[in-house]
Amino acid sequence: MITLAIARGRLLTEAGKLLKKAGYPVDDVLKDSRKLIFEYPSSGLKILIIRPTDIPSYVEYGAADCGIVGKDTLIEEKHALYEPLDLGIGKCKLVVAAPKGFGYNSTKSLRVATKYPKTAYEHFARKGVGAEIVKLYGSVELAPIVGLSDVIVDLTATGETLKKNNLVEFENIADITAKLVVNRVSMKVKSEEIKELITKLKKVRK
Repeated sequence: MITLAIARGRLLTEAGKLLKKAGYPVDDVLKDSRKLIFEYPSSGLKILIIRPTDIPSYVEYGAADCGIVGKDTLIEEKHALYEPLDLGIGKCKLVVAAPKGFGYNSTKSLRVATKYPKTAYEHFARKGVGAEIVKLYGSVELAPIVGLSDVIVDLTATGETLKKNNLVEFENIADITAKLVVNRVSMKVKSEEIKELITKLKKVRK
């Protein structure tokens, strides 16, 4: 049996639909909001529902054979994983956003609020812009409004949340989609089962 880790929310909904198209009967995953483990013996699949930022660790250390996780999580923290397939779901962008009228001042260090401190720091370093990073775990859009930061680095899908908070997209750091990641040992020990999963998902991915 393959153990697959997925995060709850929009990505679970899209991944669940993809798995159904691939022939896995995962309807109850999309309905049950409290359960954390789902088993499908006839399909050789077990699904774990965990936090998105924890998925790479679960897979790297073998608690899960595979995971479905956004590229944003993978570029923020490096893990020893295989990334055999881009699933084309969970599409969004990692952007720099700021209040209208904002502009870079090369003599001034920026204060940047973000859930992605490493990615944000490296982005501004490449531009030669000094950045003081403020790590937040939620409500990042609020930071420039209350004076906590000059700009934010965050995900956006439609841009609606930015607009509602009077922020505009200033730069696109990366286009984000979800990827299938695989534990390196599992890729050898459960080679046939994982290759079958990859093949099925490849046929139905967006």
